[in-house]
Formats: sequence, C-alpha cells, structure tokens
Amino acid sequence: MSVPVIGAGLAGSETAYFLAEHGESVLLIDQKPKLSPAHHSANFCELVCSNSLKSDDVYGNACGLLKEEMRRLGSLTMRAAEACRVPAGGALAVDREAFSAFVTRVLRTHPNITVVERECTELPERGVVATGPLTDGGLFREIARRFGTLHFFDASAPIVSAESLDRSACFAQDRYGRGTGDYLNCPMTQAEYERFTEELVSAERAQLHTFEKGEIFEGCMPVEVMAARGKDTLRFGPFKPVGLGEGKRPYAVLQLRKENAAGTSYGLVGCQTNLKFSEQKRVFSLIPALKDAEFERYGVMHRNTYLNSPDCLNADFSAKDAPDLFFAGQIAGVEGYVESAAAGLLCGYHVLMRLRGKPTVIPPMTTVSGALSRYIATPNRDFSPMNANYGILAGGFEGVRDKKERRRLLAERALEEIGKYRDTLSV
Repeated sequence: MSVPVIGAGLAGSETAYFLAEHGESVLLIDQKPKLSPAHHSANFCELVCSNSLKSDDVYGNACGLLKEEMRRLGSLTMRAAEACRVPAGGALAVDREAFSAFVTRVLRTHPNITVVERECTELPERGVVATGPLTDGGLFREIARRFGTLHFFDASAPIVSAESLDRSACFAQDRYGRGTGDYLNCPMTQAEYERFTEELVSAERAQLHTFEKGEIFEGCMPVEVMAARGKDTLRFGPFKPVGLGEGKRPYAVLQLRKENAAGTSYGLVGCQTNLKFSEQKRVFSLIPALKDAEFERYGVMHRNTYLNSPDCLNADFSAKDAPDLFFAGQIAGVEGYVESAAAGLLCGYHVLMRLRGKPTVIPPMTTVSGALSRYIATPNRDFSPMNANYGILAGGFEGVRDKKERRRLLAERALEEIGKYRDTLSV
C-alpha cells in the first residue's frame, strides 16, 4: 500500500524521496498547478520568501551544521541546492527556478512515486502531512478541529532586474571580504537613509489592520515594522555597513543578492515587506542605486500556520493520538527552509522504521537534527517555530572560552553522532 505524503514543498519532497529511495511506494499529493497567493510556480519545492538557505559554514553556524547533517543523511534538497547554487559569499543561495525544477524532475520521474494533483481536504489515517505554512481550506479546518492551530504572519522581499540598477551607485563586495564579490551593495548617506526610513514607516501597507503583538515572526519581520522601532534599527540590522566599503564606511548599506545563476535578477536582502506594490516601487527607489529599478516581483505578506506541537506531536513528528500520522516541515513547529527540509528528511526515516515494524529513533541531542526534533515535543507555554541555533544543542565544551573553537568542537561531535545515527538505523 502506498504511503500518502500530502504537500510537495521542502518537507514533503524530502519525505517522499527518502521513502521512495528505500523501496516504498509513495502517493505524493499536491494542489499544484493550483497556486496559493504566495506561490508563483507550478513546480514543487518552491522557495517563496528568499533564495538563500543561509550560512554554509559547517563549523561556525548552526544552520550550516544542519545542512551538513542533512547531506550525510541523504538529503534531496541539499543535492538540488548544490546543483543550482549561485554565488552568495558565505551563504548557500540557489537559482530558485532551477532548484524547484530539479526537485520536481526527480520526484515526477521516480518509479516509486505517483504524483496526484489535487487539493487534500481530509487528514489521512496514516501518512505524512507536509502542507506547510500556507495550509488552508478543508484540511486547515480539519487540523484545527482535531489539533488546534496557531499562526503568525510572514513576508517576502522584492526582486529587481539587474540591468535596471545604477551600477555607479553600488559596489560588489561580500561582508568582511568573505566570498568572491557575490553581493551588490547600495550605500546611503545619512540624509538618504533618514529620508528612506521616514518614507518607509509612513508608506501605505497592503493590509490595513494592525497585527497583534506576537503574530509577526521576528525572523521575517517586515522592514517597515523594523524601521518603526527606531531610526537606527535598520542601520544596526539588515542595512548595517559593518565589513563593507573601502576606506570610509558608508552610513548605511542595502545588500542585493543574486536570484539566479545568470545574475539577471537581484533580491533585496532583509527587505521583506507588506507595503502596497506602488509604495514599494516609490520607497525603495529612494535608494540611489535603485532609483530606476524595475521590480520583477514585489514583496508580499502571508499567513504561516503551525501546530502547538508540544501538545500534539512526539519527537519523531508523529501525532500523539495517531502514531501512524506524521507532520513534517514548518507546520510541525520548525522555522526556515533548511529546518523544514530537515524535518521532512527525518520524518522519512521515522515513517520507514514504522513501516518495517521497528521503533523510531530520534537523533542525539548533540546534533541539530536531534535538538530540533526534541524542541517541537518539549512542553512550552509560549511555543513558536524554531530556527537552527546553538542554544538548543546539548551542552558540552563549556570550559572552552573561545567561541569559534567551541563551535568547531560542537560541530565535530554532531557530525560524528549523525554518522553513528545513520549507520545504526540500517536502512
């Protein structure tokens, strides 16, 4: 009997591929080519908010370490990311169209995967729900009825045409010289920055109601909300000039990151926004390098849905009241592209063990994979989705004062443990 996997985003794609690669028949159900308000492509595994998968530093960044753990566990999305990589300094960024096409091609041509194009409105008795943060309609109501749901609001950043940029008003450089000049930097004087932030804060937003405190996720804070917190908030955040420029440091800098391998499109880093489209054009064009910019895609805001996982999920992502029903990805209480994909990959391991009559095994707390797994199942009165970070890793090496050395030791231990975990599962 085929295993139903509902949703072909990052998590569902990982789960479906892992099970199929290990000989299981998979029924992959996705509503595409019908699109949600936040999607733009009929392909699977679409990256909606950004083309960046964050830092690729295995020994100095928790998300970089998680990506390496995933590679060692056989991740499809990490293989796709490597094949579709675009220069981004110390980050792993991808040509998002090529990335989605890569994953779609692999899944649609896999002999053990049957793709069904329809909207799912009911929870299966067994299988994997990986419908992501935009879960809606009948399925949303069914999940809410049975498990209860929470949500926050998320935003994406605009994308501009490379040929429309004023190259005389920007320069190529990666922060602190890391990389090969993969970012374009748009400097601003104090006067230019202050005018920009004033117009940004007062600009008309696409949604007129005020979001309640806690509904906007800090990791994807709209730039206009961030700017309203204080005149220097952006200058010490996404517009910080530290590590950029030669000689005199600019007052503030907007960074642009390549959206595709050809470098014909650039995304505005840290500029997730909920402004009306006409206001985005007006306000961002105040930045000298963007004065004549052509916007290929405007930023949008959308609802992100997730379970109160500690109340209803186990650390293997199975439902507490239905051990054969699993939830993977952001709906399960992790946050971010990489974390969602990792949850899908781990879910594949757990489902396979269940199918083979074996107990599920959670990765050690000394790995980022294991720490995230336990986070979603640990009682928490103020639960919210979690990114990969060192704070959730099991302790150790407290006597090592040098942060860089301590993180290197944590990474070496995690990679050793994830290797043992992979080998002991005997899949």
